[in-house]
Amino acid sequence: MHAPQLPQPSWPEAYPDGYAVVDVETTGLGRDDRIVSAAVYRLDAHGEVQDHWYTPVNPQRDPGPVWIHGLTSDMLADAPLFGEVATELADRLSGRVFVAHNAVFDWSMLAREFARAGTVAPVEHRLCTIVLSKALALPLANHKLESLAAHFGVVQQRAHHALDDARVLAEVFRPSLRQAAAGGLRLPLHACRPLTEWIDTAVPGQSASAGYRSTYRPMSWRPARKRPACPYPNPGRLESGGPLVQGMRVAFSGDTSIDRELLEDRATEAGLHVSSSVSRLTSLLVTNDPDSLTTKTVRARQLGTPVVGERRFADLLGDVAPAPDVHG
Repeated sequence: MHAPQLPQPSWPEAYPDGYAVVDVETTGLGRDDRIVSAAVYRLDAHGEVQDHWYTPVNPQRDPGPVWIHGLTSDMLADAPLFGEVATELADRLSGRVFVAHNAVFDWSMLAREFARAGTVAPVEHRLCTIVLSKALALPLANHKLESLAAHFGVVQQRAHHALDDARVLAEVFRPSLRQAAAGGLRLPLHACRPLTEWIDTAVPGQSASAGYRSTYRPMSWRPARKRPACPYPNPGRLESGGPLVQGMRVAFSGDTSIDRELLEDRATEAGLHVSSSVSRLTSLLVTNDPDSLTTKTVRARQLGTPVVGERRFADLLGDVAPAPDVHG
């Protein structure tokens, strides 16, 4: 006798039809850095794995932090260039929601690579598993991938290898998606805007394979837009040694090694309010040159606004505390 079938929970009609879980390893975090490997797990509407794909990528430059991703120049010498795999990768992303852990970073790196290749990725929306785990109020010590994996009992085999990280992420996304569906949660989808104005030119006096200079116009590759209003109340200033808290107002000043708009997107997705100026309500100012005489840094010194560097801010973004009045 067969056991009776348990009724399946209703699935929200507005949920996407499929997902592409992506991980990329890179030469660094800056706007001129390159991808050294990429992996995609394609999932159906309910998060079941359909297939997976992986490729190393020759970045045409030093591979960067080999001690993290394990890919040396010798290992990447015969790997395909990004342009040679762009079509196949685009096919695997087409019509699906782009899912990644810290999705704005992976999307930005891929968008630049597609732009270098003279094309765009066929992706309309992305979903960040950090943002989703916070929306689900999962009991995590922090929001690193290893913590999310441990919570769902998923074993990591090769951390920072694109294929294994994508596998782990696919396995933790499935139960997260089902939990969201069971609770009728609106998925935190964000629009993906392709980068279309990147031009690579050979460095004078060098062959094309020897080096490249990127021409980047950061204010022209996507239209100016008004950011959505932050849904959380301002909890006040950043406390010394304390965490960022959803609703904090953050302003930026000066050059950053990570694309400014990437930092602003990460802050917005974490639940922070990105401000264009410094006032008495500003929770913190992010700058790599706190002694400069910019309007924002001068105003911050006058008001006693906390000032942190870009690297410290990036660390703090990894574990933003929920707004107490909203999440309890």
